Amino acid sequence: MLNPQLSADGRLKHLITLDGLPRGVLTEILDIAAPFTEVAAREVKKVPLLRGKSVFNVFFENSTRTRTTFEIAAKRLSADVINLNVATSSTNKGETLLDTVDNLCAMGADMFVMRHASSGAPYLLAQHLRNTGRDHISVVNAGDGRHAHPTQGLLDMYTIRHYKQDFTRLTVAVVGDVLHSRVARSEIAALTTLGVPEVRVIGPKTLLPSDVERMGVRVFHDMNEGLRGVDVIMMLRLQNERMQGALLPSSQEYFKFYGLTEEKLALATKDAIVLHPGPMNRGVEIDSAVADGDHAVILPQVTFGIAVRMAVMSMLAAGN
Repeated sequence: MLNPQLSADGRLKHLITLDGLPRGVLTEILDIAAPFTEVAAREVKKVPLLRGKSVFNVFFENSTRTRTTFEIAAKRLSADVINLNVATSSTNKGETLLDTVDNLCAMGADMFVMRHASSGAPYLLAQHLRNTGRDHISVVNAGDGRHAHPTQGLLDMYTIRHYKQDFTRLTVAVVGDVLHSRVARSEIAALTTLGVPEVRVIGPKTLLPSDVERMGVRVFHDMNEGLRGVDVIMMLRLQNERMQGALLPSSQEYFKFYGLTEEKLALATKDAIVLHPGPMNRGVEIDSAVADGDHAVILPQVTFGIAVRMAVMSMLAAGN
């Protein structure tokens, strides 16, 4: 069955999820991102690949970091960037999502970057564009509900490859609130596709999906046991805004058992790296000594994120 994110000849048309994308496509994105990391060092930080294209950032959820990096990436590709302030847009006056999209298409949109609280909203948008004969317009999922955050997953993969080179020799731990995390789902899909032999998930039972083993991971509820001998530690933010009811006794209790401290980090390999998608809750998921320490690659993640999003948008423009 043809992946709806790919054209008939296998080129990327939309980026909705990493689940089901072939390893070759993921590797191609990472390969294309590599030279884009050098653009930031130039005096003129621009390449002409999206000149004349209009990119609409349509964010129905707040995210300063993700929206800003997408905006920087599109501008470095020489695109015209339009940021839609949804809080004051027509959707708050009763207009439907698809009516809003139709109006933006009439304004000459070539690409939508969408973040939405509802899982599946970017897929619905891509399907609507296909059904209305506008399949030349690309959709990038910048995070939808609990479902996926593909560019965050990709920039994490780029960061891991930058420091560790070979995915097939790694043990990777994803730690924390997997239940509510779209980032975790994208990371696990990418890690398994790229050939990581052992992906571990560490967290309390209340914050792990009941069927998490089906994702091809080993489950640990004891952090000390789960971190032993790992090469990469991917910390997750507690998604308090998505929790319904009391899933944890307190943030202090969570930090005691699942917060990453120097003592717990010492159980990993000597050259282990620590990632976090941000924003960090210091003293809840991660201790400041670790966040600011030599093993952390959290700020490089942000820098690499611009190059990875440039790679995705340039591939989408070429695929359409």
